[in-house]
Amino acid sequence: MSGSIHPSAPHHLPGFITAPGDTDILMVVVGFILIGAVLMVGNFYLRLHSLPERMAHKSQKLQFEIVAVLGLLALFTHNHLFWVIGLFLAMIDLPDFGTPLRRIAGSVEKIAGAPSGGEAPEIADESRTHADAAEGSDTTKPRAAKSEVPSHA
Repeated sequence: MSGSIHPSAPHHLPGFITAPGDTDILMVVVGFILIGAVLMVGNFYLRLHSLPERMAHKSQKLQFEIVAVLGLLALFTHNHLFWVIGLFLAMIDLPDFGTPLRRIAGSVEKIAGAPSGGEAPEIADESRTHADAAEGSDTTKPRAAKSEVPSHA
């Protein structure tokens, strides 16, 4: 085979056309660009998808777990409403109701003299003993008149 160009071929060929048997450099470059673009878009998608979870990371544990579950549901079901709900929930700062209620419960237990730690059977036995003692003492003490009862006002 001769190295001459066919007479009906154009005299000036673009640079991306290669000779038979040579490496197609344009295809290799485009392949690398395509792989890089897919990795960059995938990385962007995963960062965007985990945005509500990263926002809720600083909040309470329950709120963080709910946002994380909504993010997983959005990822696996392709339902974007779960992602939007998770994003809104991550943006909202929910008030902490648990801590004040635990403190109130601890104070009430301290006032009642009950040991904290969930010893409910002993408390029930003590209250029964106190009720029996109160019934026995009612028969010996005269009852106070209604006007003698101290008021809380």
